[in-house]
Amino acid sequence: MDKILKLGIPKGSLQDATISLFRRSGWKINVNGRSYFPSINDDDIECALCRAQEMSINVDTGVIDAGLTGRDWIAEHQSDVHVVTDLVYSKTSAKPARWIVAVAGDSPINSIEDLEGKTISTELVQYTKRYFEEKNINVNVKFSWGATEAKIVSGLADAIVEITETESTIRAHNLKVIHEIMETNTQFIANRKAWETPEKRRKIEQIAMLLQSALVAEKLVGIKMNVPAELIEKVIPLLPSLNAPTVASLYHSDWYSVETVVDASVVRDLIPKLLKEGAEGIIEYPLNKVL
Repeated sequence: MDKILKLGIPKGSLQDATISLFRRSGWKINVNGRSYFPSINDDDIECALCRAQEMSINVDTGVIDAGLTGRDWIAEHQSDVHVVTDLVYSKTSAKPARWIVAVAGDSPINSIEDLEGKTISTELVQYTKRYFEEKNINVNVKFSWGATEAKIVSGLADAIVEITETESTIRAHNLKVIHEIMETNTQFIANRKAWETPEKRRKIEQIAMLLQSALVAEKLVGIKMNVPAELIEKVIPLLPSLNAPTVASLYHSDWYSVETVVDASVVRDLIPKLLKEGAEGIIEYPLNKVL
């Protein structure tokens, strides 16, 4: 039995973010020109580029052993795959990606019930059809090849079902959101047969663990400083940390070296406070992984 793990890398909007995440996790993936088979610095893995929209189909059928795709596309194709872990990362914002229903800003349509008999344009066709069928709302769902927001402006649709994080593109086209049908995020998925194969499962679990550790580290930084002994009790209470800060005596000195890990968002306010209380030589450094 082939022990090499066939790993799907999402081609398109998630590609660069995914390759960056793997790099921080310890794997260097090189996309060479127009090749659909990037190289990777792991002899137990073979990579293949695959559109996120098709990833779950290829994993389900075993063409690919494991890969990254959105929860939305798994739902779209109703793929029978094993979800190894959620990978919550965003290209543009801290908000989760959402599939929403939008109409023209001046449209009299204000709820999905008002869409009875109307035309909806979307790339998420099958899920949209099932969603409205469950609501007993009769709509005509058409596939959109792109520029979905423009379908309303051009009169080709009464509404769209589109993915958004910040709604900036929606607003830029003078559209209004009337409903949310799904929240989605990136998921690391595996073919069920590959998941049951010990060698491949170990590799899949290793990848999942390190990808998650890189995502945790993305929101944290390490800080290190020197503090005189007489001020240590003023500085320590200022330091949030995963556990307790590491405090070590400096060699032949009445100073301490203090090191901890904190949320990156608090550092800009924390450093001035530390300086005010007597900390010196403060160093901030990025983290690759936190386990």
